[in-house]
Amino acid sequence: MAVYQGARQRTVAFPRAPRLDVGIGVGTGARPATPAVSRRRRRAAVRARRGPSRLALLLAAIVVAFAGAFFSLSQDIRVSATGYQTDHLASEARQLQDQAADIENDLNRLGKAPAIKTLAVGYGLGPLAAPLVVQAR
Repeated sequence: MAVYQGARQRTVAFPRAPRLDVGIGVGTGARPATPAVSRRRRRAAVRARRGPSRLALLLAAIVVAFAGAFFSLSQDIRVSATGYQTDHLASEARQLQDQAADIENDLNRLGKAPAIKTLAVGYGLGPLAAPLVVQAR
């Protein structure tokens, strides 16, 4: 298999140290070891003076801003919903307190003798006549 001497494997993450070719049959006089070619230290994008495009940076900034705005909006909605619930519960508590005060006032008013007599007359009951005393024999 023929291998092109200038072809090098592209590195994705970190460049490796250059490979050293070992001569075939060293000491046998067949072929001496080839000298290692010095590897270029900089990536191709840096050599070509290419960096991230402005469009890519602009799109990334838009995506980050949109994500931040969406998160902020969701938090604001959650806070306003919690505020609405607390207002609703506070108004319900006030209504219950008002009902308890009305019931207590009714009990105080209806617990007295004149009120009981008035209610009895209102329901059709009349006052008792003079007591009938039966003599014992």
